[in-house]
Amino acid sequence: MAHMRAEDEREMMSQTSQVEYIETAGEIGALLLESNLIKTLNPIFNVRLRRLRKLCAIQIEAKGNGLTPHIVSGQDLGLGRVDGLYGLFSSVHSAQSKLRELSDQHRLCLGLLGLEKISQRGCFGLQVKTCLGGCVGLEQRDAHDERLMMALADLKVHAWPFSGAIDLVEQNANWTQRHRIQDWRYLSTACSKSGSLKVSVQQSFDLDTYKILVKPIMLGTACLELVDANAS
Repeated sequence: MAHMRAEDEREMMSQTSQVEYIETAGEIGALLLESNLIKTLNPIFNVRLRRLRKLCAIQIEAKGNGLTPHIVSGQDLGLGRVDGLYGLFSSVHSAQSKLRELSDQHRLCLGLLGLEKISQRGCFGLQVKTCLGGCVGLEQRDAHDERLMMALADLKVHAWPFSGAIDLVEQNANWTQRHRIQDWRYLSTACSKSGSLKVSVQQSFDLDTYKILVKPIMLGTACLELVDANAS
């Protein structure tokens, strides 16, 4: 226990009487299983991966002569199934803070972002020279909106790129695990070595699962196989 420097780590180890492990064929399977088990078992020393009950996202609406971001929340977002959503946040306040951060970085107008009122003199940012004047016509609205979309690009929430379920396949020497995924939801793992792993089937979009899967799937670095919808 000498390497356990944090007090909570030492406390956790002092209460441990038995260690169990589940072998996985690759890193993605290990991350999926860890996240799933934490949400199922709710361990007292790990709260980071516990399920977020409500998520918010930024949605862009064409309004008037330009684009306006809106913060949307609730279970009807269609997370993982629809395009046009940016960022995934635990609260409206977090989403607003991100918009303010992007405004500072890209000299966007807080008024046009819907975060403050615009007076006849423009927004407050115009007075302190952090806004380029889109709120009073000093900057073309199209130029402002182009910077807004560029600022949001890295936050894009990708819609599920397949018509149905896929198997993400990982192999370790002579054994294989197939992780069944649909709409970014982790459904099951079939293992050639130990059969099916016992996991809790995700009924709705889960942020941690999305973060684990989005890069290997969208960048094409994972081995994927389409699942026949008519297969038993």
